[in-house]
Amino acid sequence: MTALDELVEASRLIGADPALVLHGGGNTSVKTTVADVTASPVEVLYVKGSGWDLATIEPAGFAPLRLRRLRELLTVPELTDRQMMNELRCALLDAAAPDPSVETLLHAALPHPAVLHSHADAVLAVTNTADGAALVRMIYGDRVVVVPYVMPGFRLARRCAELFAATAHAGTVGMVLLNHGLFTVGAGPKQAYDRHIELVRAAEDFLDARAPVHSRQSTSESPRAPIADLAAIRAEVSTLAGRPMIVSQHAVPFAGDPGLASLARLAGRGPATPDHVIRTKRVPLVGRDLAGYAEEYRSYFAAHAAGRDLTMLDPAPRVVLDPALGMLTIGPTAADADIARDIYAHTARIIERAEALGGYRALPAGDIFDLEYWELEQAKLRRSRGSGRLTGEIALVTGAASGIGRACAEELLAGGACVIGLDLVPTPADRPDYLGLQADVTDDEAVANALDAGVRRFGGLDVVIPCAGVFPATGRIDALDPAVWRRTMAVNADAVAALLTRVHPLLARAPRGGRVVLVASRNVPAPGPGAAAYSASKAAATQLARVAALEWAAEGIRVNIVHPDAVFDTGLWTDEILAERAAHYRLTVEEYKRRNLLGAEVTSPAVARAVVELCTDTFTHTTGAQIPVDGGNTRVI
Repeated sequence: MTALDELVEASRLIGADPALVLHGGGNTSVKTTVADVTASPVEVLYVKGSGWDLATIEPAGFAPLRLRRLRELLTVPELTDRQMMNELRCALLDAAAPDPSVETLLHAALPHPAVLHSHADAVLAVTNTADGAALVRMIYGDRVVVVPYVMPGFRLARRCAELFAATAHAGTVGMVLLNHGLFTVGAGPKQAYDRHIELVRAAEDFLDARAPVHSRQSTSESPRAPIADLAAIRAEVSTLAGRPMIVSQHAVPFAGDPGLASLARLAGRGPATPDHVIRTKRVPLVGRDLAGYAEEYRSYFAAHAAGRDLTMLDPAPRVVLDPALGMLTIGPTAADADIARDIYAHTARIIERAEALGGYRALPAGDIFDLEYWELEQAKLRRSRGSGRLTGEIALVTGAASGIGRACAEELLAGGACVIGLDLVPTPADRPDYLGLQADVTDDEAVANALDAGVRRFGGLDVVIPCAGVFPATGRIDALDPAVWRRTMAVNADAVAALLTRVHPLLARAPRGGRVVLVASRNVPAPGPGAAAYSASKAAATQLARVAALEWAAEGIRVNIVHPDAVFDTGLWTDEILAERAAHYRLTVEEYKRRNLLGAEVTSPAVARAVVELCTDTFTHTTGAQIPVDGGNTRVI
């Protein structure tokens, strides 16, 4: 096994433990010798590349740099951030490698072959106290070098190099950076990892003995505030942020049942480590005064940005704590909101342990501000941000497990939206922006429960696409089965009416205006014999959508309709039915599929593209429209 292979293994072990690192945090490195293209030996530092997560990192995630050049850079008195990152890229052996970690020079400064860095909860609970340095020495003696807080980057690397050279000895196994995290060193990644776990366990044992926390928040459900309240909060948050935001609801992460005063006391101290600020802001909002929070943020910016050429970030909170709402976490995407959730849940545990140890103490606001507006941290955040036209928006699709409904869900996700997908047999998806839920659209209670779950997951609703439908067996009116008629009307019309009634209060609060796109049918403008129940039910739903367009336009809600025809890749069409219908018209199956003016095969993705486009800004000024997606039909035209 090569040194790089060993580093990958140790890095994944660190990354797999959320009590050590979260969502791309931490970094690792190993120093080794490789042959360059001239076959000459070169000392190399492999260091974690920016954008890679330790839990899943591959060898390609480590940037290889010329160690000699890095050591030369450490002799320079000063480097700006831009200069440092440029020099690091110039030191790469592989131009295609990821950007090296901003802490690359710190890794290079330590003489040991392997270096592992984490933001271990237990270590932060010790350091983030008034006597943090003394407590660290009490736990570890002189086995670690203690480094007072310095902002990450070139100056921190230089400071660590100086302190390590001055105080390290043969028994030194690492460094503790106050309010930042833990570094361990070793002859190889395994030794550095073993030392890392040993030091973290020592901190945990110390906390258990000196500051036990006996009672934790149970895994009970989040407070059940009405979903309309969540949608209203999301609307206000989105206004402050200047774009639609995702708002996800969770239980309050602090132990017991703290009221507003206790939450304000616990939560108003600042993040456990300053790089969390780009995900959580410096402090959460306690309560619901979003306007007050934004004004305080503007004052915070003005106080610390004076004399600096900085543009203020949006003043919307990323974490809200409220006894009735629980914890709300906020971000441009569901993944961002989840990152804020995970970070603040760990922050709450750190705060509680530090409080029991004598009092939690975060860095001063000025230090947090410097990290929040650090160019390198903002670049990291920009790389992770979604850029789709529907990013931050939330769509509900019925019939989302197959056919046109599934294609609509996939097109929405590709555009950056979060999707709540309802179906009798939901499609599971291992991704944060999709919530597949089981619901019969004719079961009002099931739909209400699904809507409740979806809004608590994402915060509101911007788009509704009623797509679930049934196409009963063909038959003449004089042989119509009343049960078939009622079932078809229940699914294709009644369920749409009930759904629109339920979603209206949420659509009225959509940050960019609500949108409904009904998937109807060519049978509405041009019905065919033998499909009375289907044609009538789709016509009823179409009329309902037209009335909604009239009634809801004043609230900024757009309601449009698409009329697909001959979409054969859906569950409504089997091979047998296709063959039967083709034979009826004396055509082959392929000819039958293209039996339209354009000679085009109409597919579910083609319909979905039209549906989703109606939800974008392209159709901002369109409501009440009926758009055929049928390849051209003489009867419709």
